[in-house]
Amino acid sequence: MGYAFSRADIAYLASPAGAAALAEVGDFALTPASLLKDLERLRRDHGDHAPVLVETVRLRRRAAAKLGGAGEWLFTDDALQQATPSPVARRRAQRLAGRTVHDVTCSIGAELAALADVCPAVIGSDLDDVRLAMAAHNLAARRNVLLVKADALMPCSTAEVVIADPARRSDGRRTHDPAKLQPPLPDLLAAYTGRELAVKCAPGLDFDKLGWAGEIEVVSLDGAVREACLWSPGLAEPGVTRRAAVLSSAGEPWTLTDADPDDIPEREPGEWIVDPDGAVVRAGLVRHYAAKHGLWQLDPRIAYLTGDKVPEGMRGFRILERMEFREKPLRAELHRRDCGPLEILTRGVDIDPDALRGRIKPRGSQPHTLVVTRIGRQATVFLCATP
Repeated sequence: MGYAFSRADIAYLASPAGAAALAEVGDFALTPASLLKDLERLRRDHGDHAPVLVETVRLRRRAAAKLGGAGEWLFTDDALQQATPSPVARRRAQRLAGRTVHDVTCSIGAELAALADVCPAVIGSDLDDVRLAMAAHNLAARRNVLLVKADALMPCSTAEVVIADPARRSDGRRTHDPAKLQPPLPDLLAAYTGRELAVKCAPGLDFDKLGWAGEIEVVSLDGAVREACLWSPGLAEPGVTRRAAVLSSAGEPWTLTDADPDDIPEREPGEWIVDPDGAVVRAGLVRHYAAKHGLWQLDPRIAYLTGDKVPEGMRGFRILERMEFREKPLRAELHRRDCGPLEILTRGVDIDPDALRGRIKPRGSQPHTLVVTRIGRQATVFLCATP
């Protein structure tokens, strides 16, 4: 659960003495191997402040990749885990640019920092005194941010847009049940009926059962699906109910919506297999992606795509052999091809890749990829060259 910060801890860390101590502790390794020895020395130099100094430095190191420009910020472990990565927060802020916005679950201020760059006035509220104090420290230089203590289910502003990020843990476990979020999603939506609303959610929610009238945007960053965002109808693009936003730390972002064409042919597998970005799959836009790039599906119910070329920037698997999925012939074919390192991708079949790898025991030297899926009712394996 991490260190339990107090308001006194935050006051110390934000003071000149605390800042100097943090700079000193930043020179320590603080690795699992060195931690006990480091703590012993730090307790001699900083007494009871040693644990909070160590925790803060370790959290800042973890935050470096997730929250750019937050090197002097304060965090709790849980708040850092839930904090929106900076590129994702900036993506949401860009859609809200020019409006007044109230983040009713502001925590330590990650969303507020992005919003403050493009919005004339931003309000952040939370019930957690410690996180509010951290947000005040983290956003001290932002003159257009107001912080207040308030219950997310009790509207207290007239901001044009309300955004929220309900906690996704219930009884210490991650949950995909909207009613078990904190605050519960149904209660949150009811509290802001008639208001423009953007709600960050887990991408694993069953969107069809949610009955959301606006737009659902699924966002990935560097190949990993990060979140879904519910946009109220007034914030959605007309005619769009599903969107995939694919962000990259190195390249240009791109989006795809259910207003794009989705007409694709039914054909035999082409030369390549393409696994679309997870945001495309979670948003239910596989056919739309295929239509955009001249691809088609291996099976209408399966998200793997195929074609004679690979879209720029995407990973493709060149098909070497197609076989009915039976382990003995597969093992023989892998042996014939001197297969060694083996990546196994599965979709639509109940197969554990690690268990399968253990049974077929590839012992050769050449890397390959297996794509195991279902075509019709038949489990099928494609032996592919590893890109």
